[in-house]
Amino acid sequence: MTTGAMPPPASGPRRSRARAFLPLGVAAWLVLEIWLLTLVGREAGGLAVVALLLGGALVGGALVKRAGRRAFDRLAETVQRQQAGKPPVENGSGGHGFLMLSGLLLMLPGLISDAVGLLLLLPPVRSLVKRTAERSLERRVRAAAPGLQDVFQQAQQARMRRPDGKVVQGEVIRPDGTPGDASRHSSGPEGPRPPLTP
Repeated sequence: MTTGAMPPPASGPRRSRARAFLPLGVAAWLVLEIWLLTLVGREAGGLAVVALLLGGALVGGALVKRAGRRAFDRLAETVQRQQAGKPPVENGSGGHGFLMLSGLLLMLPGLISDAVGLLLLLPPVRSLVKRTAERSLERRVRAAAPGLQDVFQQAQQARMRRPDGKVVQGEVIRPDGTPGDASRHSSGPEGPRPPLTP
């Protein structure tokens, strides 16, 4: 029989402050964008506001198209070089993602999003944002799963040792001679195996 008492609510993971205040921040940003557009409309006229919005949308669309085309061309070149057996060319990150983000911000109606989109077009700002995002992601990964830190360090070391990016195809063969999955049989009775080094 039940007593009719409700079980206590399950306490799930706590939401971060950023996730808790995100809806409030988006609402404040939208109100500020509308307020700025009305100020510009009052001072310069409605036609100027429409021209600003259309100009931002056109420039943003062109940026997204250009960055997407460059990223696709780079991907096609990398695939062709790998099929030919040549190492991929290291010419930096290219910043295609930030150019696309800049274009998307310019396409959004509003003056603040346009200003942020224009700032992301500047290479020093892009590199600063990239470094900040990488540090933040690295801190979150370390905090979330300390065991994953070793995996990321090993991946970085492997990239440092093999700058040509070659991938060696292989298959795991179990002691009984049948092919198997490496993840299931990596630690047998003899314990985990050390990583392969060149």
